[in-house]
Amino acid sequence: QVQLVESGGGLVQAGGSLRLSCAASGIIVRINTMGWYRQAPGKQRELVATITSSGSTNYAESVKGRFTISRDNAKKMVYLQMNSLKPEDTAVYYCNADIMNWNYWGQGTQVTVSS
Repeated sequence: QVQLVESGGGLVQAGGSLRLSCAASGIIVRINTMGWYRQAPGKQRELVATITSSGSTNYAESVKGRFTISRDNAKKMVYLQMNSLKPEDTAVYYCNADIMNWNYWGQGTQVTVSS
């Protein structure tokens, strides 16, 4: 059974940094695009950043220049380095992966940015 498990969330002051990690486990032959999404209270889930298996990245306008997505294909992991955090970045962050043409989600990790 394929699972995605996030870690690295927490409470940080505005201007601070956090690094999220997501590990994929199970019988996995190939992982295509991986990404991070977030959902703030009362809002819809939105894309934060994605990265293809070859390393091409895509970011939401709101995080460009502050967040960096990366992956380690050998370890089946994806990361999100978040710098210059703002209170509006507060949300539950979800890892997402296209694994052998099936779409998987992690359970989410809370990121709270205090002003």
